[in-house]
Amino acid sequence: MQQVLIVGGSGRIGTSIAHDILTHTEAGVIITGRNAQPGIATQTRLGPRAQFQRLDLSSQSELQTAVAEADLVVHSAGPFHYRNADVLRACIDHKVDYIDVSDERSFTRKALALHPEAAAAGVTAVINTGVFPGISNSMVRQGVETLDEATSIQLSYVVAGSGGAGVTVMRTTFIGLQHPFEAWLNNEWQTVKPYTDRETLEFPAPYGRANVYWYDMPEAMTLQQSFPVSSVITKFGVVPDFYNHATWAMAHWLPPMVLRSPQTVEFLAHVSHSMTGVTDRFSGTGVAVRCDIEGQQGGVASHYVSSFAHHSAAIASGLGTGSIAELILTDRLKRPGVYPVEQALSTELFMATMADRQLTIDQTLNQTQAVTQPPSE
Repeated sequence: MQQVLIVGGSGRIGTSIAHDILTHTEAGVIITGRNAQPGIATQTRLGPRAQFQRLDLSSQSELQTAVAEADLVVHSAGPFHYRNADVLRACIDHKVDYIDVSDERSFTRKALALHPEAAAAGVTAVINTGVFPGISNSMVRQGVETLDEATSIQLSYVVAGSGGAGVTVMRTTFIGLQHPFEAWLNNEWQTVKPYTDRETLEFPAPYGRANVYWYDMPEAMTLQQSFPVSSVITKFGVVPDFYNHATWAMAHWLPPMVLRSPQTVEFLAHVSHSMTGVTDRFSGTGVAVRCDIEGQQGGVASHYVSSFAHHSAAIASGLGTGSIAELILTDRLKRPGVYPVEQALSTELFMATMADRQLTIDQTLNQTQAVTQPPSE
């Protein structure tokens, strides 16, 4: 039996990944964590094909031993702001394929830098594979391939309450407020402050009109590398809307040194998690993704829009990553090297795995006016 090692597998997203792999493949899963009690409890819930293994990522010997016995490794131990690429390096050392749910730009750079080593070792490594980034990136590829020419991309995300995830996701949100970031706008990199430029967009039911703000995501970098467009915009928001106002206040009112303190991040993460524990009861814990692509189709200026929604952001992340795991385990995805998901996964395979999971991507194409060509001389 093939074995999938899920690093951080006893967390909510890791558990969702494990559940999807057990549902859609014949593989067994080994979930890891530092604490035995939640790990064993998760193992029991997942059933007889799941095992728990204690793993401290700071121990190279433990990591190397665990990776060596796996057929595929899934890295879901965030926040990735604090992670190096040691798990990926161990996979390259032992020629084991690799997937992660990373959602942070500096980690993405570290992983992509190992592309030559992974390619030489014959290791397929697919990064940024959850729901955003992940499913969202494949939605962009689908839209770019629909148009004759794409000129700009905007990805917008809304999460309800906690998204069904744990306190780690809350940490990630507040860490993302700490620094301005570079965005590709009008064919050049420009500095953008997080949680600015509030915009109201229409999302699938039950969200409807919701508010989003600039937010740093790794796809702001990888999509610019993957597709020849002039702008890539990534925005994020939360419902209920009062969480957006609170987050905006943290980003704009707290002194930078205070906001960058690990103690501040930890405090804000736990307070937010406690608050969403109350509001989740009426807001739900879902996620919605909207993809807007401007370009041309048939000589006409066109606006492509696709959207996706799920009742749980954590489960949706598991479906996105689990689908990539299924393809690798069944030899339908083999591409040695390190790739963001939009470069590794074809639209055909993306749509097939989404259909297997009863997930629907809604698409519309609005055409406005003919593109006039300059007269020939």
